[in-house]
Amino acid sequence: MGSRENTRSCGLVLSLSLAMTQTTHSLALNKRKRRLTWLLLLLWALTSFGPAFFARSLSFEVRGWPFHFWMAAQGSFLVFLAMVVLYAWLMNRWGRELCNEEAKANPYSH
Repeated sequence: MGSRENTRSCGLVLSLSLAMTQTTHSLALNKRKRRLTWLLLLLWALTSFGPAFFARSLSFEVRGWPFHFWMAAQGSFLVFLAMVVLYAWLMNRWGRELCNEEAKANPYSH
């Protein structure tokens, strides 16, 4: 039983020490991720609920259809799809940048 407890505590100490050694690049990445997430969440809320709240004031037409109908039927979905693609593209790009920065900082770690 004693060796089992030592293994657990050693794993805990190891994971805590790894968590404490986050680089400034990974902290900056986390800050960018949070900022992007909040921005996209706000954009999603505006495109999903905005046309419903202001439908009467959105009285112009797009290709023969009322704008509020177009936003409810297709526009909100297309904006959501574009947000997902943008999020995935930025996360991949930022992840590659982080890997490159960490590889430059620790060339012998791998």
